[in-house]
Amino acid sequence: MSAPVATASVRAAPGDRFDRRLARFRARFEDEINGYLAAKRTSSTGDPIGLPMVDAIESLVRAGGKRLRPALVYHSYRLCGGLDDDRVMPMAMATELLHTYLLIHDDIMDHAATRRGAPTAHVRFRRFHEGAQWPGDAAHFGRSMAILAGDLAHTWAAERFRTAIAEGVGPRTRTALDTTFAAMCEEVIHGQYLEMLLPYEADTSEADVLAVLSMKSGRYSCEQPIELGARLAGGSEELLEPLVRFGSAVGEAFQIQDDILGVFGNPERTGKPVGSDLREGKYTVLVHHTLRRSDSERRARFTKLLGRANLTEAEVHEARDIIRSSGGLDVVKAMVETRFGNAASALEDLPSEAEAYDFFAGLLDYLRDREA
Repeated sequence: MSAPVATASVRAAPGDRFDRRLARFRARFEDEINGYLAAKRTSSTGDPIGLPMVDAIESLVRAGGKRLRPALVYHSYRLCGGLDDDRVMPMAMATELLHTYLLIHDDIMDHAATRRGAPTAHVRFRRFHEGAQWPGDAAHFGRSMAILAGDLAHTWAAERFRTAIAEGVGPRTRTALDTTFAAMCEEVIHGQYLEMLLPYEADTSEADVLAVLSMKSGRYSCEQPIELGARLAGGSEELLEPLVRFGSAVGEAFQIQDDILGVFGNPERTGKPVGSDLREGKYTVLVHHTLRRSDSERRARFTKLLGRANLTEAEVHEARDIIRSSGGLDVVKAMVETRFGNAASALEDLPSEAEAYDFFAGLLDYLRDREA
């Protein structure tokens, strides 16, 4: 058994506790996942397609990100008394590789050219085809190979999950973990499917939009990684219930914040072009409340702007003005604050003296401080 990433030392100041714990975790996690990817690279040596597929996955994994999902797995495991890093790290890697698979497929559906400042997987494979001067449709080749790369990342995620539960996990816990991981894989796909249908629904309600948000991101990003870590540690229901409640609240708050940042965010911080979500035509809770609260003239104009790939900067500003004037932005910000309040309430039901408690309290501070 390896030494834990973080020990219960002097309590960090509120402003530092999340960043410090996350930095310590990330240092170990990067070593683990890079070692895993290096092994996969070695096993693909000599395969003219296999290596570019590993390259595409590795490039996206190494491009950055806070590693919040694997960090939530790890710290919920620690908070519930788990001590074996060699067991929890494969589970943490499973969530990151699952996320990688979904990002690759999302970029195809969104026709995205870049991700985290680098070419997306389907663009990489299109260029691979063009560079080889092969006959046929390079764009189709790029999309097809990216789908396979995403599928491969999903296969690796399942492999890491099976490694985590291979030994020392009782049958009841194994069943619970299987159920949670399967739900994590399935619900996010179902949520993506429903999200694509939302713009075509005649009478979409807030409940419909929030259901998509929960399945597509809230549960998958926070609640289910927390549950995986807690159950892997054999955490009690008394700990699991407030942890899951916390995860549900911050997961929804995080996604609603992202919807705001997708329209009003600073590209240098978000990694997205200005107005990218407007150009993609995403039917977010922000869009929903803008349409519901605008007069007929502004609603018609906003609808005309939404989903136009060639939207100009001036038109992005116009769409933002409609969102603000409708009151939609204020409503959605209030929804975020409500969820932060729910998360804070859940924290009160967790033992503040527990090792890793600071991570969850610091995460809430971090999310509240996110800025456009």
